[in-house]
Amino acid sequence: MESRKAHVAGALLVVLLSALLYYFIYNSSDADSSYPVRLGLDLAGGTELIYKADTSEITSDKPGALNSLRDVIDRRINVFGVAEPLVQIERSSAVAGVQEDRLIVELPGITDVKAAVDALGKTPTLEFKLVDTEAGEGATSTYKGTGLTGRYIKSAALEFSRGTTGTAPNTPVVVLNFNEEGGVLFEKITRENVGETLAIFLDGAPISQPLIQEAITGGQATITGNFTPQEGRELVRNINFGALPVPITLVSSNTVGPTLGGNAYDAGTKAAAIGFMLVALFMILWYRLPGIVSTIALVIYVLITVALIKFIPITLTAAGIAGFILSIGLAVDANILIFERLKEELKAGKGAQEAARIGFGRAWPAIRDGHLTMIISACILFWVGTSLVKGFALVFGLGVITSLVSAVFISRVLLLALLPLEGGKVWRLLLSNGFDTGKINQK
Repeated sequence: MESRKAHVAGALLVVLLSALLYYFIYNSSDADSSYPVRLGLDLAGGTELIYKADTSEITSDKPGALNSLRDVIDRRINVFGVAEPLVQIERSSAVAGVQEDRLIVELPGITDVKAAVDALGKTPTLEFKLVDTEAGEGATSTYKGTGLTGRYIKSAALEFSRGTTGTAPNTPVVVLNFNEEGGVLFEKITRENVGETLAIFLDGAPISQPLIQEAITGGQATITGNFTPQEGRELVRNINFGALPVPITLVSSNTVGPTLGGNAYDAGTKAAAIGFMLVALFMILWYRLPGIVSTIALVIYVLITVALIKFIPITLTAAGIAGFILSIGLAVDANILIFERLKEELKAGKGAQEAARIGFGRAWPAIRDGHLTMIISACILFWVGTSLVKGFALVFGLGVITSLVSAVFISRVLLLALLPLEGGKVWRLLLSNGFDTGKINQK
């Protein structure tokens, strides 16, 4: 009796938490909420740009250079206010089996390829060169490479002098922050070339020609000059945009219109709803009371999954919706194993509570192993798959874990909270399935 009271308390707690989940989902359904459902490019519409990254000149720390490239492009996109961009590096097969590194850029909401390319900007090369000025201001007769390029810059920012660096207070200055390797190289260049001009070139054109006044240590440099705040911001923009550690070339683009994306989203959600209703109808008609319990657990499963998608958050794609639908079937499959075991125990003459406990216990190893293999498969797909496959694997894997909780633990608590200790013919009839009437097998 105490055990049933514990299950009743557990069932009430499950109902309360489910109501809170529903409240969270309902009040975060607007696009302006803190936890909207983030739609992928194939559902929201937008542009995908694929760039080839030329790593032939990278002799060391190639993964680090590619990660820096991704970070620089990500900062560049964010400056233009593109909503929820996705920037990632992929290793793809090219002609004749040659592997190449690619930069994948997804820009939701932008359906004009030209506008997308303009938003991303060109692919400038940033270089630092020593310059001798002999023919008047701004004229140059010699360039001398230093080996210091944009790959060594972490960031550039506009600040205003406090009058402690030989400049008037509130004078615009540009602060450069180098990475560790760049800081060492920059210190060497400035120490050996005090009094010379170290020009900054963007795509071969000088954008700034500061004079080296002293050796600069610490990996940070300040560019001073008679420029306005607007000119300073433009210089910062050019430096940040030009700090590409790896040259990239646009190789393909793909555009999905908002109407097509909206249709795909509507079709996916409609398929999920129809699939859910058909599964629920079958479970109720065939498995009777346990079928009703499994349907309730399935509703809770949907609430948990949607809440996780919104809270983590996960960018939902068409493949992700497919993974979600597939995980619903897996959750029901676990319930079927449990209910078939329960029926066998009823036929053996066990009471309602005892039959349910034994049924859940004996079905658990098969359910555990089946879910474990699906989780391993999802992890492998996520690890080695492309972005499309990763969307499927992530939602599917999350759904498998959630279905394990709902199909085994939530269903168990709800069912044991309802069942009497023994139960007569009516209870046996309600707990049986198909065309079975709940009769005990006679030995």
